[in-house]
Amino acid sequence: MKLSRILSNQNGVSRRQARLLIASGRVAVNDLSCGDPAVEVDRFSSVKVDGEIVQKAEPGHYLMLNKPAGFLSATLDHTHTTVMELIAPELREDLHIAGRLDRASTGLLILTNDGRWSRQLTEPRIKIPKVYRVCTAYPISPDTSQRFAEGIWFEYEQLTTSPAQLDLLGPREARVTIYEGRYHQVKRMFHAAGNRVTALHRERMGKIRLDDSLAPGKYRPLTPEEIDLMQA
Repeated sequence: MKLSRILSNQNGVSRRQARLLIASGRVAVNDLSCGDPAVEVDRFSSVKVDGEIVQKAEPGHYLMLNKPAGFLSATLDHTHTTVMELIAPELREDLHIAGRLDRASTGLLILTNDGRWSRQLTEPRIKIPKVYRVCTAYPISPDTSQRFAEGIWFEYEQLTTSPAQLDLLGPREARVTIYEGRYHQVKRMFHAAGNRVTALHRERMGKIRLDDSLAPGKYRPLTPEEIDLMQA
């Protein structure tokens, strides 16, 4: 919401009076003077006029969870246990999941109440890298890396996936980097290449890496530096 609108909504002044207040240097956003009435201010920012609070900043929550297998990436489900049950009750209500994993998959899951921030992780046009460690049922064929790099045709969507990178770690193990987030994408790509994924573990989203010290089922707040990685 624009700063001038917040002042007029919360402070009982007209839009014109709000712009005059801002222009006079009497308005601060997050304790920094702001002279732009059109600046966008979210609910996680404080707004003050002459040192008096007009909008109190709500706390932002940014959590890294090491998702174990068997938990559904959903905020609510009446059949399956969800990842929300791993989170402290006082944090659950306002959280959403930024980039889901299917029930059998494990690894990095990000939960937050900041929709603007999480869109940097999930917006398709941004194409951030998502890195997975994959185990397969059969030896990975020599041409799989090239096929992934060229893109895999998905009949149902009538499209070819964006180029993906496959690095072999063993005969039946690889690290895969994709830049999309289509339904069961990695598993479907291997299926198209004549193989089957038996385990899929997400290691990284963008520049945020799963903390090696985080046991399955455990979570921690992102550090300020990790949060800033998605705002750079």
